[in-house]
Amino acid sequence: MQRYAQIALGLGIALWVALLFLAPGVLFPIGRYICHQRPDRSFFIHGHQMAVCARCTGLYVGAALAVPFALLAAYAFSTSRARRILAIAALPTLITWSLEFAGFAHFSNLTRFVAALPLGFTAGRLVFTTLAHGPRPFHKDH
Repeated sequence: MQRYAQIALGLGIALWVALLFLAPGVLFPIGRYICHQRPDRSFFIHGHQMAVCARCTGLYVGAALAVPFALLAAYAFSTSRARRILAIAALPTLITWSLEFAGFAHFSNLTRFVAALPLGFTAGRLVFTTLAHGPRPFHKDH
C-alpha cells in the first residue's frame, strides 16, 4: 500500500508542476491559498503569471525532481540525520528570505527559485522515503 501512496503522491506532484508551467491560469485561484502570488516575485509564462511565486515554484520543482530519485534509491535516514539534512537544505531559502525580509538584499526570481530547489528536493525525498520505509528510530544515525 505504501508503494501506491508513493506513486499517487509522485503523480500528483508531477501533475501540479506540469500545470504550473502549462496552464498557470487554471491553478491561479488555487495558488492564492498557498502563496502570496506577488507579481514582482512570480514568473510569467506567455504573459500569464504563474499560480505561485518563484520561491514556491522552486520548492515544487525540487520535490518533483526528487520523485524518481526517491523511487529508485529510497535509502531511509535516521530521524536525527533527516532533520540535519533538511536543515542544511533549507539554508539557501532561509538566507535569501531573511536578507530580503530584513531589507538588506533584493534577489531575482531566478535566485529565489534556485535557492528553494534544495529544500523542495530534500523534503520530497524524505517524504517519499518515509512512505516507503516508515520513520527510522531517532537514535540510529546512518
